[in-house]
Amino acid sequence: MKDKGLHPKNKFNKGYNFNELIKVNPPLKEFVSENKYGTTTIDFSNPKAVKELNKGLLFSFDKISVWDFPDENLCPPIPGRLDYIHHLADLLADEKNIKILDIGTGATCIYPLLGVAEYNWNFVATDIDLDSLDTAQDIIDDNKLEQNITLRQQFDENNILKGVIEGEDSFLATMCNPPFYKSAEEAQGANKRKNRNLGNSAVRNFSGNNNELWYVGGEKAFLHNYLYESSLYKTSSKWFTSLVSKKENVESLEKSSKKLGVIEFKVIPLSQGNKVTRIVCWRFQ
Repeated sequence: MKDKGLHPKNKFNKGYNFNELIKVNPPLKEFVSENKYGTTTIDFSNPKAVKELNKGLLFSFDKISVWDFPDENLCPPIPGRLDYIHHLADLLADEKNIKILDIGTGATCIYPLLGVAEYNWNFVATDIDLDSLDTAQDIIDDNKLEQNITLRQQFDENNILKGVIEGEDSFLATMCNPPFYKSAEEAQGANKRKNRNLGNSAVRNFSGNNNELWYVGGEKAFLHNYLYESSLYKTSSKWFTSLVSKKENVESLEKSSKKLGVIEFKVIPLSQGNKVTRIVCWRFQ
């Protein structure tokens, strides 16, 4: 079977064994069928099917058996999220006792769950939304991962690192999946276009709270604020990293990073099927 272009260590690179996924998540069964090409699959325009598939993928890890969150929260695609974790592991290959700061963890707490399941890392995970943090804490408790994952609330929507990094903190990396849109209106417009492209059979599959989807100024503004704040906490983390959806945002970020004293700036390409994105990484020490 042709691989999906994921990280070589990504166990979902060769596709999905639906029989095994149904064993670990039986509710998935009702959404699995054969398409006209005879391939076993699900209807990816159905948010319930997508959620049950990703639950099955997550439950295929030994340490995770519970992952419940409201439908209004984004359901992250596990293979792509796992790729970020594997590339971070490559970046930190020579390190031990790895502790990561996850910015904007959301209700699903997905990066900490995958980092613990795959590498037994420790995490501090932040979010501005208290309901999301409550849900994330329930997931942590249900999977008995309190020793690995600590949650902190960001109280100021204008801050990213300030207010959540504490004096004695020492991380080997920070990670982030930044909001993409500039406003709620832009996000809603994108949802309408997406559903039109999926055709008449499309079911609404674009959930997400405001803080998950948009940030004033969009991805570019978020990244530049993140970069600036990282210069104020340059000794608190060896690496600062983020997903970047828009390629054009990388050049301006790299240019600004030099002015702030960044000594190394890296871009790691990511691909999954036809989707191409990247991780940017920078360090001051």
